[in-house]
Amino acid sequence: MLSAIAPSWLLRSLSKRDNDADFSGSPDDSELNDPSQEELYSSWALFILIALLVGSLWTSYYLQVRKIRAVHETVVSIFAGMIVGLIIRVSPGHYIQDAVSFKSSYFFNMLLPPIILNCGYELHLANFSRNIGTILAFAFGGTFVSAVVLGCILYVWAFLGLEGLKVPFVIALSVGATLSATDPVTILSIFNTYKVDPKLYTIIFGESILNDAVSIVMFETTQKFHGESVGFSSLFKGVGLFLMTFTISLLIGAIVGVTTAIILRHSQIKNFSSIETCLIMLFAYASYFFSTGCHMSGIVSLLFCGVTLKHYAFFNMSKRTQISVKYIFQTLAQLSENFIFIYLGLSLFTEVELVYKPVLIVVTMFGICVSRWAAVFPLSRVINFFHRARARALGNPYPDELPQQYQVMLFWAGLRGAVGVALAAGLEGEDANALRATVLVVVVLTVIVFGGTTARMLEILGIATGVATDEDDDDVDLWTAMVEQGQGQNGQVA
Repeated sequence: MLSAIAPSWLLRSLSKRDNDADFSGSPDDSELNDPSQEELYSSWALFILIALLVGSLWTSYYLQVRKIRAVHETVVSIFAGMIVGLIIRVSPGHYIQDAVSFKSSYFFNMLLPPIILNCGYELHLANFSRNIGTILAFAFGGTFVSAVVLGCILYVWAFLGLEGLKVPFVIALSVGATLSATDPVTILSIFNTYKVDPKLYTIIFGESILNDAVSIVMFETTQKFHGESVGFSSLFKGVGLFLMTFTISLLIGAIVGVTTAIILRHSQIKNFSSIETCLIMLFAYASYFFSTGCHMSGIVSLLFCGVTLKHYAFFNMSKRTQISVKYIFQTLAQLSENFIFIYLGLSLFTEVELVYKPVLIVVTMFGICVSRWAAVFPLSRVINFFHRARARALGNPYPDELPQQYQVMLFWAGLRGAVGVALAAGLEGEDANALRATVLVVVVLTVIVFGGTTARMLEILGIATGVATDEDDDDVDLWTAMVEQGQGQNGQVA
């Protein structure tokens, strides 16, 4: 990939930069062991990341004020990260480069949880319930089909031996699972801006958040078969492990959410709103880390903990805590989202161990499109068939549950996200670095290509926009209650 877009002088510079251990200006080990020097380089690394984050948020503000819809903030964040990553790569020294490189532990422990928690907390349960069949069909069936189709394409390509790759079938399925994790951030932020038809929004929203959880569990399941001979019985074993992990993780999250609601109801902690807010956040994060520590899926637990908190614990919170929790979750999620895309752009140049194979990247991009097509259109026909049959049985009109423009939008909304990049860090084998590089480049390309053209696709397909939602009214009611409470307590707006 890089060899196709970078000039020869840049590639020579990068090669010299990586191979010259004694590059002038690079801190030696004695300097890095000095706490003051370590703090110095860490401060510069953090300053760079914060500066990029500030620039990303300011760009988002400018685009919204100017109503510029042709360019999305995530695309700008990725390109900004790429430019700064390139500058860091060709600059002397390596410590800052190491500090800003993508680390899966940071992603899973710090960046992903706020996004998943906010998704679960913001889930509109009524709309979700009305479309539960369609959502589950895409989240489970669609993800499985996508992973298997893409895995088979990569396995066949590696089997041909044109690039000297050795990718066992289990590893190919693992890559298929990583690249079946769709990205809810870019699409849903555009949908929120345009206020897209709530039905389509709910289907894509529900599929995206469940899809991430399903992809993670699928990846972890395939990794358990690494180095083993895979037979027909392995399919049943894998399905059993998947269902067990998903179910137990769901129960952990729901139990924590219900327990939090009971504690809030039977205590006077609502009189201390700051403590109440902190405890709610800590309970939610505890479900994530406890589930992960038990070798279950922390993402599934956190997702359903968020859902349970919103629909049970919410009514036992004080008004001040209700509004605090809502906007703290949203703020943390937005910071994490922007940070992730900057992180991805930086990683294209700061990950020195990656091996870029242009033909493999092209084949994987083709496989992404084929697998997404196989996951959307055949399933949509099946869903429409059952919907029409049910409507005929009840004597009702039977329009399609998913009209053609919805199907195309579902296909277009299948851009890949940072979950795949983080999962790819767990790939093993002699070609692991090539596979990680391929996953990273494919994720960046899908965000740029599909995410950058989503707004235009909404116009081309004629999908309804500017639709008012119940959530807008809920926000107004919450603010009104907050103001009334403040006036009642202090005689003025709090």
